This record gives sequence, structure tokens and C-alpha cells, in this order.
Amino acid sequence: MSIPDLSGVTTVLLDADGTLFPSEEPAFVASAVVTEEFARRFGLRGDFSAEHLRRTTTGKNFRTTAQDLAARQGVPLTPAELEDWVEREKSAVTAHLGQVLTPRPDVVAALTALGRRYRLAVVSSSALTRLAACFTASGLDALLPPECRFSAEDSLPRPTSKPDPAVYRFALSRLGLAPSQALALEDSVTGAASAVAAGITTAGLVQFVPPDERAERTGRLRRAGAAWVCSRWQDVACDLLGTPARVGP
Repeated sequence: MSIPDLSGVTTVLLDADGTLFPSEEPAFVASAVVTEEFARRFGLRGDFSAEHLRRTTTGKNFRTTAQDLAARQGVPLTPAELEDWVEREKSAVTAHLGQVLTPRPDVVAALTALGRRYRLAVVSSSALTRLAACFTASGLDALLPPECRFSAEDSLPRPTSKPDPAVYRFALSRLGLAPSQALALEDSVTGAASAVAAGITTAGLVQFVPPDERAERTGRLRRAGAAWVCSRWQDVACDLLGTPARVGP
């Protein structure tokens, strides 16, 4: 696919998990423990392993996953019960990601280069506390400070999750942007669908997707509406700036 005309783009809207840092696999390791406890508490049946959850729910937050699991099996879930389990999962995953993530020089270099030309913001399904832990551990606080982070879990009047486009529309409104002034970067199909539904030109990135899944993910991202798909952060910088980001001093 050819890169579309981006001359009107002033802002790059970045997904977080699986896009800015390789957090999907470790997040699901921690989340699966809570999900399995949740399933036992409500008598839910199914595969709640970390790998199955990663393959079937990437791009969604735990709130949506828990609601979907309960609804599919006809199990009633009160708002108070849901909030309790959302907080449990958030705490477990945040603590784990804060311990295992480390700075990625290639990501830092690309974002630094992009930030010289574009305004950068984060649009994620994850909670702000989880994002804060990930950004600190990944060395991205200075490049993407709290005021430019938008969470489908915490920023909206009613928590939701991608593929609902609400969080992208909210970010556009807060940043004073028309959809044509933004470019979204997403690793997941649900995330790409969310941005595309908000009318935003979207690029895919599969750097942190497991190697044996990249070809399939690339195809699915394109079918979800991604204008093109990049293999590495260096490619993102090259496509948007015309030159690869330089890693190191």
C-alpha cells in the first residue's frame, strides 16, 4: 500500500500497549491471573490462559473483556462487582509492567525525531495509572507527558474500550483537531478500527507483534482500514520524515 497524502497532518496519535512498548505479553501474564480468579468467582467456563487472552482480546481493556465473558455466559455482574475486578486487574498489571519494561532506544529516537515536526499524543484503552507506570519504565515521560495522554478507561465520561471510536473522538476534541489533521499509529485490529471509525488516517505497526503472527496481523490491520503497515519504528520515522531516526548519540 502507498502512503497517503499527509500534508495536512499536524499531530500523531499513538496507541500505547504493543505500539510504544512490548507490553502485551507481560500484561496478559499478570491479567490472566486475575481473569482466572474472576472466572472461578462467577463460574465461567473457557480458556483464560495468558496466551489465549492475548490472541482474542488484544486492544480491549479488562473492563470490556470481563463484561463480554460474563454476558456471553449469561452471568449477571453488578456495577460494583465490575469495578472491584477492574481495580484488581489494574493494580496487578500496573505493578508487573512497572517491573519488566525497559527503555527502547529505537522508540525513543523515533519519537524524538517525530516530535520535532509533529505534536504527539497517546490514545489508549488502558487506564492512566497503567500508562504512567509503563511510560516511566520505558523512559517516555518527557516525550509523552501526562497532559497528552487519553484513556478510554479514565478520560471519557463513561469508560469504554476500542474498537469504540469514542476515545479518539475525545482526543480530537480536546486537542482541537479535525480528523484530517491527525494520523493514528496502532498495533491491534481493534485499535485500528477505532481510529478509522473516528475518520483518522491510520498506520499499523507490528514491531512488537510476535514474529510468527506479523504477516497475519499486517493483513488484518489493512482489512481494518490501516492505510499502510510498518515493520519497525525506524520505518515509521522514515515514512513520516523522509529519513530514518538515528539511534544513539
